[in-house]
Amino acid sequence: MAREALITQEGLKKLESEIDHLSTVKRREVAERIKEAREFGDIAENSEYDDAKNEQALLEQRIAQLEERLRRANVVDKRQIDTESVGVGVLVHVKDQKSGDSRKFHIVGSAEADPTQEKLSNESPIGKALMGHKRNDVVSVDPPRGPKRKLKITKIESA
Repeated sequence: MAREALITQEGLKKLESEIDHLSTVKRREVAERIKEAREFGDIAENSEYDDAKNEQALLEQRIAQLEERLRRANVVDKRQIDTESVGVGVLVHVKDQKSGDSRKFHIVGSAEADPTQEKLSNESPIGKALMGHKRNDVVSVDPPRGPKRKLKITKIESA
């Protein structure tokens, strides 16, 4: 049985937008490619037709995956976000106790995690370590690469 996935309101809108784009624009484009490829004649030896059908299968698979993610989505209500402790939907500011570097992370559900944009999953090593802790707590994090780090939570705010 599939598990429930936490998602922010922003992540929900992005997911719905992608499903809509793939279901309308991309489906029409692929259908047009299939139609054009059929016009080339015998589909048994038509590589353009095979390519278009393969693209259609991949597109339908992606749409099904996104729709399943949408069915499992549990949207985090911004009005119910508690900034007293770290949870999904907050922006948490941390300071590395060793290097003195300060960073901020937006804690999100695993479906919308993007470390390049400082969006960390609540299931990632750092996200999991921070969950439930309060301002001024020092949290020990064991990242997948590199030495253990101690992070001090300096601020928690609604993202």
